[in-house]
Amino acid sequence: METNQTYPSGQHAPLSLMVRQIRYEAKGINSYEFVDPTGAQLPPFTAGAHIDVHLPNGLTRQYSLCNAPNERHRYVIAVLRDDKGRGGSKSLHDTLQVQDIATVSYPRNNFALAPEAKKVILLGGGIGVTPIKSMAHALEYAGVPFEMHYCARNAECVAFSEQLEGPWKHGQLYFHFDNGNPAEGLNLVELLKDREEDTHVFYCGPGGFMQACAEATAHWPAGTVHLEHFKAPETPRGFPAGIASETAGGFTVKIASTGAMINVPADRSIAEVLEQAGVRIETSCQSGLCGTCKIRYLEGEVDHQDFILGDSEQGQWLTACVSRAKSEVLVLDL
Repeated sequence: METNQTYPSGQHAPLSLMVRQIRYEAKGINSYEFVDPTGAQLPPFTAGAHIDVHLPNGLTRQYSLCNAPNERHRYVIAVLRDDKGRGGSKSLHDTLQVQDIATVSYPRNNFALAPEAKKVILLGGGIGVTPIKSMAHALEYAGVPFEMHYCARNAECVAFSEQLEGPWKHGQLYFHFDNGNPAEGLNLVELLKDREEDTHVFYCGPGGFMQACAEATAHWPAGTVHLEHFKAPETPRGFPAGIASETAGGFTVKIASTGAMINVPADRSIAEVLEQAGVRIETSCQSGLCGTCKIRYLEGEVDHQDFILGDSEQGQWLTACVSRAKSEVLVLDL
């Protein structure tokens, strides 16, 4: 039974939550439901948010919340097992069990719905459907018209099929199966050719899907297209993000509170050198996707290599895991 206890506003220490349920959702995909062990309400989240899950093998991975934001009693994520990945999804599938206590972060959102949108087109490719599903629930609750297009290899790969099939009062759901050949799937160019006024589009999925969505929305007005990568795209530099800079060589970061000057060599990230110098900052994805390591900077010119900061944020913030400097010195608000 749910109690009236709530978490204090502004508290950002990790949460210790119980795995209440694990469900098989589709081929290779399990969903995981986290609840407070005492039945307390969880900190609120908005559609498009994600949480960090600290795994038993010491890894930390980000997973989008895919349930309705008005469900304050639980967080639900869905994870595709990838045996060729970096080990996070495999560890979670192999070790996390019902009744386990897991350490997770407060929800963070770099992919929020646009409140000004009068209509929304939602595009989810594969496991990228997870934040899109949460958006559909939020739009339905708010009474905002939407279309949701779920692109998958085949019906066996569709997660949450029972929930998604509705009924929806304010939205329409379409499944698109390409059987491994993108040419057989959704015609994004045709779908997004004409834009109705006050319509926004949101998309998330694997690399090829993201590129196709970007090309199909290239003519849409600025601010009406929103996206989230769940894996960092290949960098055209040929070097890992956060290591190779457009300006060769290293640079210096200055700690504003102490005046300490710390050298950042060409083969190290800001996050790494700060950690080595005893300046603790929280990190997670190490690829510019989650925003955990955002730091305000006060002076200098930044070579932003992240995938989350908007134009307005880039004038104030950097991500310590991947950002570099174009100037000799960056002054950090630490």
